[in-house]
Amino acid sequence: MGPHYLNRILSARGIAVIGASNRPGSVGSLIFRNMLSMGYEGDLYAVNPKYRKVHGRKSYPDVGAIGRNLDLAVVATPASAVPGIIRECGQADVQGAIVISAGFVEEGPKGVRLQEAMLEAARQTGLRVIGPNCLGIMRPRHRINATFSRNHALPGHLALVSQSGAICTAILDWAEDQHIGFSLVASLGDAADVDFGDLLDFLALDPETRSILLYVEGIRHSRRFISGLRAAARMKPVIVIKSGRYAEGSRAAMSHTGALVGADDVFDAALERAGAVRAQTVQQMFSAASILSSGARVRGNRLAIVTNAGGPGVMATDRAVELDVAMAEFGATTMKRLDAALPPHWSHSNPVDLLGDADPARYDAALAACLEDPSVDGLLAMLTPQAMTDSDASAETVIRAAQRVAQGKPVLTCWMGGKQVEKARDRFCTEGLPHFITPEASVEAFAYLTAHQRNQRLLLQVPGPLSDRSPADVEGARMIIEGALDEGRKVLGTMESKAVLAAFRIPVTQTVQAHTASEALVAASTLGYPLAMKIASPDITHKSDVGGVRLNITTAEAVRKGFLTTMQEAREARPDARLEGVTLERMYRSHYGRELMVGVLRDPVFGPVISFGSGGTSVEVLHDRAVALPPLNETIIRGMIGRTRVARLLQRFRHMPPVDKLALEQVLLRISEMACELPEIHEVDINPLIVDENGLAAVDARVVVDFRPSSADRYAHMAIHPYPGHLVETWPMPDGITLTIRPIRPEDAQIEQAFVRGLSDESRYFRFMQAVHELTQEMLVRFTQIDYDRELGLIAVVEGEAGEEKQVAVARYTANPDQRSCEFAIVVADEWQGRGIGTHLMQSLMQAAKARGIDLMEGEVIAGNNTMLGLMRRLGFSIRPNRDDEGVVEVSRAL
Repeated sequence: MGPHYLNRILSARGIAVIGASNRPGSVGSLIFRNMLSMGYEGDLYAVNPKYRKVHGRKSYPDVGAIGRNLDLAVVATPASAVPGIIRECGQADVQGAIVISAGFVEEGPKGVRLQEAMLEAARQTGLRVIGPNCLGIMRPRHRINATFSRNHALPGHLALVSQSGAICTAILDWAEDQHIGFSLVASLGDAADVDFGDLLDFLALDPETRSILLYVEGIRHSRRFISGLRAAARMKPVIVIKSGRYAEGSRAAMSHTGALVGADDVFDAALERAGAVRAQTVQQMFSAASILSSGARVRGNRLAIVTNAGGPGVMATDRAVELDVAMAEFGATTMKRLDAALPPHWSHSNPVDLLGDADPARYDAALAACLEDPSVDGLLAMLTPQAMTDSDASAETVIRAAQRVAQGKPVLTCWMGGKQVEKARDRFCTEGLPHFITPEASVEAFAYLTAHQRNQRLLLQVPGPLSDRSPADVEGARMIIEGALDEGRKVLGTMESKAVLAAFRIPVTQTVQAHTASEALVAASTLGYPLAMKIASPDITHKSDVGGVRLNITTAEAVRKGFLTTMQEAREARPDARLEGVTLERMYRSHYGRELMVGVLRDPVFGPVISFGSGGTSVEVLHDRAVALPPLNETIIRGMIGRTRVARLLQRFRHMPPVDKLALEQVLLRISEMACELPEIHEVDINPLIVDENGLAAVDARVVVDFRPSSADRYAHMAIHPYPGHLVETWPMPDGITLTIRPIRPEDAQIEQAFVRGLSDESRYFRFMQAVHELTQEMLVRFTQIDYDRELGLIAVVEGEAGEEKQVAVARYTANPDQRSCEFAIVVADEWQGRGIGTHLMQSLMQAAKARGIDLMEGEVIAGNNTMLGLMRRLGFSIRPNRDDEGVVEVSRAL
């Protein structure tokens, strides 16, 4: 894959500052002075028709007058001039622009029109825009400070991307004192064009960046955000802080950036799905920056604490418990070493209290014992200045201990106090040792490392095969929805709602609607007693609130009376509501049943969201719900269930047997499938879903629908592209064998591994361009758990005698950062070659890529791979030598 398009912009060798000025304190003056003071080594130009020179440099009237190729323009002019300037930059072949200017969407309709004009000018010429209304960017190693900040970032390996320029300046000011350096500091502002997803794509592959911090106020492109976040988090720790956790903050963030702000727990679900970790406060973000900039990594979450004061140790322990950080339990050998080295009155547990008279030697013995204990994954060394404390010497002892310890067992420090520990903190800074001023911040920092390590384990999990693959009747469900919409209704009736659920193989109780008391009596005799009766109204969501529910009806007389009473009470409670009679259903009998709630809600940012929690009439009071973004798999579902309080009731509880968890998981998988395949669905509320040891049933359901958006992308409503089931096909080969060609799934890990193992050494070398015997766990996950929005793997499988699948070929494409071209790879099992599989698979892959909007497919082939080169010629690919490697040829074809 070639370099990211942002690489040339963020590593610019030619920069023009448009609006550069000599006026003290002006934005244009500060930006130009910052570039000069950083010692920028590329070509730097001032553009301002009002000046002949700016800060001693020649000033040009416009970009075109410079007459040189430029990578970047920094625009600091009034907003009204920006669209014309962007057009001029594009015509002069400038690659990108940072628009510092404010006065766009935050100014109302006039500003919105200005921003649209700016973007249209950029689109016409292919120029990319960072901003507007932003602080700018810093790339310290490239000596770029294209901001109006009075801070200069130090070189380092931590990237900071923020929608708020003020947050950037605050972190830069703090980082300067902490000697923390950055690979990139980028303020996105309104993020009208270049957004989080673009920068995350760039940072994922940037060799200068080892860790990433994000400050988020709102998201414009949810799918791009999650795709970029997932790509980056697979390779580097990503910590995210998001403002607008509550309604008031959300409104403020909306007015600041113009981006959408969704529900806070949904945002958490998105981060978890992508493998990122969230900080809640700016102070926690500082802690994250400290630990990430040190390059520390951890293998587990067991923390040891060594301190010369009991109180701070207790405070650190309390915070560890709150964050699910495990306090390490020392082995017998460690306890003997500590007993031998420490005074008799030491704490004899973790935290290790060295007592107030602890000297450096005592610290050294305790640190060595704890760090050599295999049950310790990380250590926090703490000190409070006391009468007999040698703060500086103790700090040197910790530094030496940290240098001796193996990689993957970080040492954190917390020297509490002010002037007495100032020198020690400076030493920690110099040695790159993470240091903090409070016990809580220290533990929070360690928690970020363990959370990242836990998320990486989750990403490496490979789900097992689905136990239920019976196809859903998607078209049948869609016809029910379209019928309601044609009648002008957006709320499905109970019977319609249950019919949609049944189309997705979700067990429901049989329901009959009755418009009159006589119809209710007929329905009762058909269903049998005991019965449940509920008001039927598209305007009443909570039926019990209006007296609209009658349970355990056992006689015909009770049916007639119940009908009349239900209708009367509902009419009195809601005179505005449309009443369509009642629904009747047989009472669902379950001696050990638990009432749950399962549903779909529509988040304004991330689209469909699956919710799960306690059911019944107390849902709004208990607020016991967990959410996840579809598509779901078993691993995600189990995690979602485990986050709820009701999860404990699903286990064996007193006299109650455990519920049928497999049936519950299958319902959540089906709900996920429904949310993916039916963009018309805006809400689903199954409450209660009664589950016991024998199975489950949806007792009541409500579905809200709307017209599907017009888009060529059938999954445009999704933040995460689901499995593209429409690409599954069967292909009868000339010799009578039928192959199934389908997109690869996470549960295909085993057959993918077996496929690679079964290839000849030559085939594996031709595919991977190096000697590979089998796929590592990381490679296996990378190849099977793919982001269908930006890549696709098509496998050809044949069914064995026992019904098992065997993979015989695979073809893949991965979209390049420009989203208009892609790289591909293909390999066919040796014994299946020469039978047309490669041709058919490549044709299917090219068709899918073209439908995705990709215009160009390209790849590299080893020069001696004549079979592949022959296939490329037959498919119309052009072939040319690789300039850098004569053993490789490049192939490409326009789609």
